[in-house]
Amino acid sequence: MSRIGRKLIEIPQGVTVEVNGREVVVKGPKGPLTCKFEREIGVKVEENNVKVEVLGETKRSTALWGLTRALIANMVKGVTEGFEKKLELVGVGYRAKQVSPSEITLTVGFSHQVDFKAPEGIQLTLVDNTHITVTGEDKQLVGMVAANIRKIRKPEPYKGKGIRYEGEVVRRKAGKAGKVGSGA
Repeated sequence: MSRIGRKLIEIPQGVTVEVNGREVVVKGPKGPLTCKFEREIGVKVEENNVKVEVLGETKRSTALWGLTRALIANMVKGVTEGFEKKLELVGVGYRAKQVSPSEITLTVGFSHQVDFKAPEGIQLTLVDNTHITVTGEDKQLVGMVAANIRKIRKPEPYKGKGIRYEGEVVRRKAGKAGKVGSGA
């Protein structure tokens, strides 16, 4: 039995949830989101709640039960509040420049600038030239775009330079043994 799958998803004011066959459509103030679910899972809309249930008792179906419930709950939260990930650029001369609401140009220690264009439904905003905020209604897409930006220049363990999530702790290494303690 899934503890997560058993919970009901409350539908807030201004959000509609429709079940069409094996597809759930959630519409809200930020736009519509759709998600397909497996045959072993049933989704019902009752009054102001969404109920996810298992149609067959197998190990796979109980695993999909909690997953489906979490995906639908994230869709409901996404169309009302949205999701965001914050990134920071650490390093001398590392900066970002806003080209459009979905496009930025990064200067991160390469011989050239890196242009990054976000997919539809994702907005990129700069707080200052070293802090990037990725926002959107689809949690998976927001996380993927933030990971792709981070992948351009991952934080390195010696000086800590690179693009990292806000609040991320980078484990630092000592460096060469000859540089650490000789001091001649």
